[in-house]
Amino acid sequence: MIAVDASVFLRYLLHDDEVHAARADAVFDTAETVLVTDVVLVETVWTLSGRKYRLTKPDLVVALERLFSEPNIRFEDDQVVWRALQAYRGAASAEEGEAGLASGAGFADALIVYKALKTASEGCEALNAVYTFDAAM
Repeated sequence: MIAVDASVFLRYLLHDDEVHAARADAVFDTAETVLVTDVVLVETVWTLSGRKYRLTKPDLVVALERLFSEPNIRFEDDQVVWRALQAYRGAASAEEGEAGLASGAGFADALIVYKALKTASEGCEALNAVYTFDAAM
């Protein structure tokens, strides 16, 4: 397994720099599993939705969902990332809706909540709350 940072991941996704994109492709085209950590994923989403690239929420969701079909990409916790992505999209199931995310919550917000829920459940505890000053979360 190898891991990448956000700069490599972004060049792989965007191909906006010919030299760096070719090098990023070489990393992702190996037979090794490529780990995309939560930090890298959040930084990537933040960059793609920012002033320079301005990807919309639907475009981000499509791009991230597509990554789940790539055979050598692995997230820190695929299930948690998937649930956070669906909550971010606004298509959360009734069970996921119980997490209490507001419709304006960002992807990072959703990931924080679902990571906390999973961590609590692994410790056989109930997650009582996630405290924030972010009204959208």
